Amino acid sequence: MSRGGIGLLGLLVSLALVGALWMMDARQNGPTSQSAQRAETEAQQATAGINFSQAALQLEAFHAQSGTYVGAALPPSFGVTLGRADAASYCLQSGTGTAVQHLVGPGGQPAAGGC
Repeated sequence: MSRGGIGLLGLLVSLALVGALWMMDARQNGPTSQSAQRAETEAQQATAGINFSQAALQLEAFHAQSGTYVGAALPPSFGVTLGRADAASYCLQSGTGTAVQHLVGPGGQPAAGGC
């Protein structure tokens, strides 16, 4: 084998090793790692909590004026949908897919799942 062939082979082996190490690190610290997924879930829960608080204030103001939650509407900017509303309670929903959360109010706490 010539000297140029050994250099090329060494370069290919080095690239393969670097690629393998990079893939191993990506599994531990990349966007699909458990810690990254857990942080994303926690951030979605915190955002949903803030959105639920804003929407609940809007609904309480509506209830104070009309005596019921029926007919209340929330602007899309809240990031929350009004799943149901009756005279004495409501259910707010936020998120998509497996990250759906809901809050039954008044006075409820965010919980996993839809209304």
